[in-house]
Amino acid sequence: MDIFGFLSLIGGLALFLYGMHVMGGGLEKLSGGKLERILEKLTSNPLKAVLLGAGVTAVIQSSSATTVMLVGFVNSGIMKLSQAIGIIMGANIGTTLTSWLLSLTGIEGGNFFVRMLKPSSFSPILALLGIILLMGAKSSRKKDISEILLGFAVLMFGMETMSGAVKPLADVPEFTGILTKFSNPLLGILVGALLTAVIQSSSASVGILQALSVTGAFTYGSVIPIIMGQNIGTCVTAMISAVGANKGARRTAFVHLYFNVIGSVVFLAAYSIADTIFQFGFTGERVGAAGIAAIHSVFNIFATLVLLPFTKGLEKLAYLTIPVSEEELKSSGREDEFKVLDERFLSTPGYAIEQCIALAKKMAELSETVIQEAIGLFDNFSVQQAELVQEQEDMLDKYEDKLSAYLTRLSSQDLTEKDGQNVSVLLQSISDLERIGDHALNLMEIAGSMKKKELEFSRKAKHEMEVFGGAVKDILNRSIQAFIHNDTKLALTVEPLEEVIDNLNKEVKKHHIKRLKKGKCTIELGLALSDIAVNYERVADHCSNLAVYMIQMEDNTVEAHDYVNNLSGTTRMRFEEMQEFFHSKYQLGGKE
Repeated sequence: MDIFGFLSLIGGLALFLYGMHVMGGGLEKLSGGKLERILEKLTSNPLKAVLLGAGVTAVIQSSSATTVMLVGFVNSGIMKLSQAIGIIMGANIGTTLTSWLLSLTGIEGGNFFVRMLKPSSFSPILALLGIILLMGAKSSRKKDISEILLGFAVLMFGMETMSGAVKPLADVPEFTGILTKFSNPLLGILVGALLTAVIQSSSASVGILQALSVTGAFTYGSVIPIIMGQNIGTCVTAMISAVGANKGARRTAFVHLYFNVIGSVVFLAAYSIADTIFQFGFTGERVGAAGIAAIHSVFNIFATLVLLPFTKGLEKLAYLTIPVSEEELKSSGREDEFKVLDERFLSTPGYAIEQCIALAKKMAELSETVIQEAIGLFDNFSVQQAELVQEQEDMLDKYEDKLSAYLTRLSSQDLTEKDGQNVSVLLQSISDLERIGDHALNLMEIAGSMKKKELEFSRKAKHEMEVFGGAVKDILNRSIQAFIHNDTKLALTVEPLEEVIDNLNKEVKKHHIKRLKKGKCTIELGLALSDIAVNYERVADHCSNLAVYMIQMEDNTVEAHDYVNNLSGTTRMRFEEMQEFFHSKYQLGGKE
């Protein structure tokens, strides 16, 4: 092989790995987190888990990606170790699909349909379709499909380039001599493990082995240990992912390692014994791409069938490796909900966003609760209730800190248009939810100050503040429920109520001034009333923001800062009808 042949080999390898990366990324984005949610929910029994793991891995074309997801699931408490074991086994079976696709490069024949099955024949068609979709696509879904098609075409082109570059080496005795040394089982396992550990993909390393098989230097007997090593080497990705994770996640990575190591040892031992007894004739025969794919599949299916009955044993082995500590036992009853913001999920944005939405909904519920608790302090103040408001507000701050940091990191990922919009809305929403908590704290402090100074509103002022507070509770409930249930119709009722609350704020202050002139109210009470009214009005503003975000999700032409002024036609009429309804519902009563 001259320098140009070597450059072709390197270029083919680069295209092969890049194509696999692009295709896998496109498949993952197209799934939009659905596969991860399926993994999370449907793991009730080991057999179902194996089938699930195989199916998901066959779709995303990476057993490493599936295993890293599982490490994240266990780390965040979404899944138990016992549920993950079956999926790990299935992932090893699912990843063999790639090797069968790559084996198509070895198809030979003069028939038109047979020739069309060769990647070199149909890959250009896929590439053309992919580039047409990419250039004309407006939706993110079409762009994802174009990535899959282009990635697959580049992958196959890289495979063909590698095979073409190494083919002349079949006539080089030195090169074939090196490859024949891999027939030593220990050396074969070591080489296979190292290659896979470096590129962190068993599918890619098997593909490279299939490309090298065109030299004719490999036999069935020599590739079996290499494939065993490749399955062991793919565990490196999960082991790296588990660094810094909790003990449950590290046990998941060790189960993956033990499954592949034990499976390789048992398979190699069974094959060697059977070969000694029956003297298989194919052992010394040259192996092609299809033969390598067959060995890859047979090994993984064999290992799963043998070890599936011993899932409890693998679990115990993981616990022996990483025993349960006293600290783990103490914290076993506590659930840290922020663990779902696992950095491993950043590589699967669709699922990561689902976790953020779930947490944001809990934050929204808490923001409604804390305002209700704070408003309740004006009727019946207690130190315990005030402390509860403080704790809840602190928790809202924690939600905002954790979610903002995670969503900011998530925004730097390769997001679809919809995912990018979701991240933007979530960042804005959690900011408003946190500010609602700040106003609850302000209301608690005002109530505490009034209690300490023994200040009490007049009967009329108290009634007005009850009406005002009722309207605030109403708008808060509407905006929070619209956010939690993604209810745009309910969100449309928020802005008319916000307009009414703005008027209530003006009326309350106007009535207070009249009472002050008549000597029915003190300046100190007036300041307290004014502060409460300001906080009520600000809470309504944040509720309005939440509702408009929801409306914008459905119609991105809506202008957030000029929403009411841009209403027209039927929408304007409905808005005015709702506004009139809320106006009649929240009337302050007679004049002062």
